[in-house]
Amino acid sequence: MRIQTNTATLFSQRQLTQSSQGLATSLQRLSSGLRINSAKDDAAGLAISERMTAQIKGLNQARRNANDSISLLMTAEGAMGSVSDALQRVRELAVQAANATNSASDKAALQQEVNQLLQGVDRIGTHTQFNGQKLFSQGRSSIGGDPDKRAVLDSLQDWAGAATERIRDFYGLQGDGADMEVNLYEDAAGGVLASVSYVGVDGQGRSLNLTLNIDMADFVPANPPNGGSAPMYNDRIITHEMVHAVMGRTMNFASLPSWFKEGAAEYIHGADERVAGDLLGGGTYAANLTAVSGAFAADDVSGSPGYSAGYLAMRFMDRGMGVKAVMARLAAGDTLDQAINSASGGTYANEAAFKAAVNSAFASIDTTSQASVTASLKSAFGVDLSNSDTGAIGGADANGGNTYTAASIVADSGSFFGFNLKMPEIGGGAGQNEFIFQVGAKGGEDITAMIGAMNIGALGLAGTDLTTSPQSAIRAVDRALDYVNRQRARVGALQSRMESTISRLENAAENASASRSRIRDTDFAAETANLTRQTILQNAGIAMTTQANAIPQLALQLLG
Repeated sequence: MRIQTNTATLFSQRQLTQSSQGLATSLQRLSSGLRINSAKDDAAGLAISERMTAQIKGLNQARRNANDSISLLMTAEGAMGSVSDALQRVRELAVQAANATNSASDKAALQQEVNQLLQGVDRIGTHTQFNGQKLFSQGRSSIGGDPDKRAVLDSLQDWAGAATERIRDFYGLQGDGADMEVNLYEDAAGGVLASVSYVGVDGQGRSLNLTLNIDMADFVPANPPNGGSAPMYNDRIITHEMVHAVMGRTMNFASLPSWFKEGAAEYIHGADERVAGDLLGGGTYAANLTAVSGAFAADDVSGSPGYSAGYLAMRFMDRGMGVKAVMARLAAGDTLDQAINSASGGTYANEAAFKAAVNSAFASIDTTSQASVTASLKSAFGVDLSNSDTGAIGGADANGGNTYTAASIVADSGSFFGFNLKMPEIGGGAGQNEFIFQVGAKGGEDITAMIGAMNIGALGLAGTDLTTSPQSAIRAVDRALDYVNRQRARVGALQSRMESTISRLENAAENASASRSRIRDTDFAAETANLTRQTILQNAGIAMTTQANAIPQLALQLLG
């Protein structure tokens, strides 16, 4: 027996300490609900669960971010809905203004409402905000691109349509639906304002691969609905070129003399102003007449006198046999000699005989004075330079019809065309506001939203004028509506994507929370059993320690 070292009590004390620590751990776990309350409980488990905690908190915040993002997108979409409603009304007013029943004062009243609507659109595009941030880009670069080019392209459809309607009505010719490219270029002002070119001919000599070339240096200002400046408005230039295009697709165009080609093109819209300039302009009247008649004899259209000569020859032809009758024969496959002979009933055997008659008419012009020139010109060719009529076929001077002025000869709209007009892409596009939405728990898990400008400059509606060009206004509004609709569709798709993202985030957070719970949370059933076990062990340890402490007392009995 030993007194100095009580081995039994040391053992029982150690066991009591362990059971006390186990009991304390159980109490801590049951009171906190966590299996891991400190790193010593489960170092690896703590590290894993902390990563999961970061993920769960990130997912929950990302879900809140996505909900906030939906609110921003809904604000933008609602504003664009208001823009769309306003544009629909503007379009409705433009269609109303395009009707001939409206007077100038009616159109002015319609324009006032349009102005107010567009001001409202501009305010939406400029001031719509979410949480202090402007939602729409403030850029004013037009979706239609360069405003002058856009005005020409929009007006071109009206000009070309009205031109081909006149060609069909007065020449009996029409296009066959062939493609026609539109080429906008810019050269030095003056020279060739516009032209129709082609590459190759078919078996009947008809032009292939047509291109309408327009020099933008000469087509500004855009100035709808007629374009350019008086009296040679852009619509008259396009009308001239469309004659070439239609003739090119309906007859052996290359075989025709230049005076006939250019004369027919001038006659469709009238050229009294050109004739007045060439015959009554600078120099002597006799010299001017010689320049015109000489250009006709030489078939020279390198300058204005050649165009005037061709126009006068067509006026002479229309009085004698009818230009439409000659065109019909050419379209049927006749040569010009045959067409002239047939249309004139044999009066002119061929082109040479007709030109001789035109030359005689030139010779009959009295160049003594301006009055004598104008009087004899009217007698010989039926051209009256004293009124505002341009001398176009079907007009007052040529055929006793309506008076066609430089501004009215080409209608502001035309539904017939006869060609597949292929417009160029001239660029353009409104600026974009970029919003980066953080919708994931990790860096880089984001969605980018691009919201374009909604002001009237960006929509290409600045300067919309129903009083002068309602047809162009309709096209401009259609383009703006298409742009707004695309923007709304994009925003709507983003809202749907956000809602799907929220559902995904909620599911991911739920699964991550379940995984973390299995690692970190207390299993109350198991821990309660462990608490009972540790309590019993502690009570037993206390009892045994008491007994072990009494053992050295027995050794003292040996001393007595």
